[in-house]
Amino acid sequence: MSKNNYNSVSDEDLVEYYRNSHDTVYVGELYTRYTHLVYGVCMKYLQNDNDAKDATMQIFEKLLKELKKHHITAFKPWLYMVVKNYCMMEFRKAASQKTNTQKIVKEQQQNVETDVDAHLDEKAEKELMLNGLEKGLSALKPEQQQCVKLFYLEEMSYKDIAEKTGFSLNDVKSHIQNGKRNLKLFLTENKNG
Repeated sequence: MSKNNYNSVSDEDLVEYYRNSHDTVYVGELYTRYTHLVYGVCMKYLQNDNDAKDATMQIFEKLLKELKKHHITAFKPWLYMVVKNYCMMEFRKAASQKTNTQKIVKEQQQNVETDVDAHLDEKAEKELMLNGLEKGLSALKPEQQQCVKLFYLEEMSYKDIAEKTGFSLNDVKSHIQNGKRNLKLFLTENKNG
């Protein structure tokens, strides 16, 4: 029989010819007969023209292996099941990827929100602390306030502060020490308000 004349050959015989010879021309004839049906089933499940076309090609490539493994008595119903199973697997993969993507996006949004909240909380806490420091500094005696500011904010040495203020070195140390203690007491007492 000529390879070009398969109109009268059954699907099952084409499958047998392929199993015996491994000549892809027989699968090519099956492809010609069923491409439109395979594509239709793929469209039904995948609902996307490009995905359905890709799936149709993948399924016929898969048939090259599967037809060697299985003894098929009714090709068309068997092919339908292969197509349906393939599409369902693709559908599940896509759904799983979508779910995973949504989960990742949600986690990232939560991380960003947590980071923003933490940053805002930290910023608010620093602002409260700075406000408390300002109030605490203004509550100190003038000489303590002056020495504490020069020492901590302007980072001057005891000697430089003594020269600038006219206080003795011992007085500078005493004003800083007492100012620091009083400031700590003020902040502790006014921590919650």
